[in-house]
Amino acid sequence: MVGPTLIDVRERIEGLATEDGQYYVVCGRTGDRPVPAAGHRFPDRATARAAARATEQYRSALRRYDPQVPYHDLIVCEETVRDPTVAHPRKPEADTPQRRIPDPVATDETTADRRDLVEFCHRVAGAVFETLSEAGYDGVETAVMDAYFELAETVGDTDRLCLCLLESMASELDDRLSPGSQAELLADAAARLDSPTDDDSPLDATLAALEQRGVIESYTRSPYSVGLDGGAGAVVAEISGYALSARDGRLPVLPLLLELCRHRTERPPRSVRAAAIDGGWQFTFVLADARDQNGLVRAPIDGEA
Repeated sequence: MVGPTLIDVRERIEGLATEDGQYYVVCGRTGDRPVPAAGHRFPDRATARAAARATEQYRSALRRYDPQVPYHDLIVCEETVRDPTVAHPRKPEADTPQRRIPDPVATDETTADRRDLVEFCHRVAGAVFETLSEAGYDGVETAVMDAYFELAETVGDTDRLCLCLLESMASELDDRLSPGSQAELLADAAARLDSPTDDDSPLDATLAALEQRGVIESYTRSPYSVGLDGGAGAVVAEISGYALSARDGRLPVLPLLLELCRHRTERPPRSVRAAAIDGGWQFTFVLADARDQNGLVRAPIDGEA
């Protein structure tokens, strides 16, 4: 992308934030606190305004990839009381100019859980698109966008559309890049995302994060296993309520593997396979060294061609 990257803009906002700031950025129309300013506070009104401008820049960049990224009328609010027993801050004041733009489709009807899912999909898509652009994969990037725009004309549910973006992206990456190139792309894209702060095992942290964001509903997993010859370690996870759909005998796992790469940068996953089970999917992950890489963005489904 031209100009600052998404990670540059996010880091600028993080650099402006302070833990004890009284000012924050909010949508004056919906009350939402949009990514990437969500969760951050700022020391004064001028700094918060700069964060609001950076937030709009970030979301405008995302809108290059997904025209359905919600618009927000960003304003700066002040919370004068820091007492945690106080339920609500002071009523927002419209201190920044509000642009007159059409309301996004279905934005006000989207639940908080679905907003987490949509924002997660946008972050994944943005990281992958930036990596494709910088790596010179112009043909792949164009193919993904062409497929997505076709979907945008037929999918009425904008929440579902963000999942379609990841599904079409995984399909094009799988068709056009070798497994080795896919692994490099995942590692580079994961490096553009925030570093993990938890102490859980990489797979546990990955599955918990996906559950929190609504990509999966629940999961269980087996202990790690190691071959008698000291070969590849593997782990099996059973997942219910997986948000992405299978097609042509393969299941898109791009967001799952990208999140796993984010938590396991020193030894990225080598392969994954999927099998349909009652109520969901069973995934077999090979996390250590393996002879072949396979299924990094779309997992082959056992028993299907």
